[in-house]
Amino acid sequence: MKTYHKYTASLTYSFIACLPLLALYELLIFISQPDSEAMVRLSADIWIRSLLLLFGENTLLLTLALTLVLGGVIFYLERNKKYTLKQSYFLGMVAESVIWALLLWMLVSQLVGVMFGMAAVSADGELFGMHTLLAADATGPGSFTRLQMLALSIGAGLYEELIFRVVLVYSLLWIFSKFMSRNGAFAAAILLGAALFSLVHYVGTFGDPFTLPSFMFRMLFGLALNGLLLFRGFGITAWTHSMYDVILVMFFWQG
Repeated sequence: MKTYHKYTASLTYSFIACLPLLALYELLIFISQPDSEAMVRLSADIWIRSLLLLFGENTLLLTLALTLVLGGVIFYLERNKKYTLKQSYFLGMVAESVIWALLLWMLVSQLVGVMFGMAAVSADGELFGMHTLLAADATGPGSFTRLQMLALSIGAGLYEELIFRVVLVYSLLWIFSKFMSRNGAFAAAILLGAALFSLVHYVGTFGDPFTLPSFMFRMLFGLALNGLLLFRGFGITAWTHSMYDVILVMFFWQG
């Protein structure tokens, strides 16, 4: 278990484990939305693609190229660690992520329920809100198919964790560290990062109506993912986020 924990928290295992999320997201987006003129994607994905448009119009090809470059950098940085790639470890990461997703859902739901005097937070009512993070060029709020929601759920773990956990939190940490102590900067970064992660779900055409319980649910979930990132690495965190969304879409989403 010690070796499993060490290996699966590494950048190498995280990178490889996230490749299926990228592939499944792109595949399901394609087959669930044959009309490319009405393509619906995650906003986090669109933000990255907007940057890639500066270098060319084929953003899918550029995404693949960027992925290869990132993989090369990671393998170079960890070349001396000589990790053994074990299929059982990758399967273990998926299983562990499902457990984390269920555990965080239950704990955060109960905590928010206690805070606001509710019996529990409704799984359907607190569905992560994938529709709030869709691209602005979508055709309209409308009704999405379960396959579309499944695609967006899978992509959320990869793109939103990359944007809101890695880029946002570490950028805030760098900024706050300029005028605060290390512990103060760390606390401020994860709190503000989680708050921004929650607030973005209420912005835009697809934004949810703001309620304090749903805001706190998403903020606490973001804080939990921040902790998981530090404790288990990006791969487990991304899969946990994806599995959380997938479980809700498959079992609670009404369409």
